[in-house]
Amino acid sequence: MIRLLFCATRQLTLGPARQAAACRLSRCLAQQQQQQWQRYNSGGGGTMQLTEGEKALMDKLKSKFPGAKHVEVSDISGGCGAMYQISIEAEEFRGKRTVMQHRMVNEVLAEEIKAMHGLQLNTKAPGDS
Repeated sequence: MIRLLFCATRQLTLGPARQAAACRLSRCLAQQQQQQWQRYNSGGGGTMQLTEGEKALMDKLKSKFPGAKHVEVSDISGGCGAMYQISIEAEEFRGKRTVMQHRMVNEVLAEEIKAMHGLQLNTKAPGDS
């Protein structure tokens, strides 16, 4: 019911493209609680399974950054793929500023980013603080 109200009230102020994006985000947020409950309280001993989107991003990052010591991808939109948090510790980042490290990741995920609402990056070289 809340989702329908949100989408209906936004129809007056948003164009068709933004209205569709707002409704997708609204549906995503509505699914978030249910999916988090299933993922974190499934009785799996605290282990979490990756969503298809998380796995695809992780596989791509690991192949493009073979010197990565740590790659973590989390769908922070509740599993619908609208927003991700990515942490990478890779040798390829050594000697590069944070902005350049983020550009490297953005180039690798350029196609995937087009479909995202947001992306949080945390990058560093091994041994950096």
